[in-house]
Amino acid sequence: MLNELFILTKIKEGDIKAFEEIFRRYYSPLCWYAAGITGEMEAAEEIVEELFYVFWKDREHLQIFQSVKSYLYKAVRNEALQYCQHKEVKERYREYVLASDATAQQASDPHRQLEYEELQGLIRHTLDKLPGRRLRIFEMHRMEGKKYTEIASLLSLSVKTVEAEMTKALRTLRNEIDNYILTR
Repeated sequence: MLNELFILTKIKEGDIKAFEEIFRRYYSPLCWYAAGITGEMEAAEEIVEELFYVFWKDREHLQIFQSVKSYLYKAVRNEALQYCQHKEVKERYREYVLASDATAQQASDPHRQLEYEELQGLIRHTLDKLPGRRLRIFEMHRMEGKKYTEIASLLSLSVKTVEAEMTKALRTLRNEIDNYILTR
């Protein structure tokens, strides 16, 4: 623990050798850990690489109150779970699009088509009412498929700010859709 604190201090001071030591020590075990969660080694490696990139980039502002090992494993766990959730959402959306395409091809129910168009209009209208930054973050994540860390870097925001904005955007959409369903 004392050795890790010393290494962490050196990393915060910009010592690349100390960073490389942490990287070499934890890269492979973290990849296996993430692969156990995601089921995909390629995704796991990407998660761990992104973590180490952010770790080095934000080294001066790191606030680690436990061991470096605990910090890294928790961060990888969170990112891997977020990856799995995102993958699940993408799969559900893909299934929805496939089902929608089949439904659209049949075109036998004009009522469903009208309902679909109403819902699309509601979503567009709701998104148009979002504050500019929130809308941009939502579009970058949901339409462009960017990760929270990437969005934070591009917009010079913290990852927590990106998470908070996405939460607010999704809550707004959910409330509008719930209201639409309840008033039908």
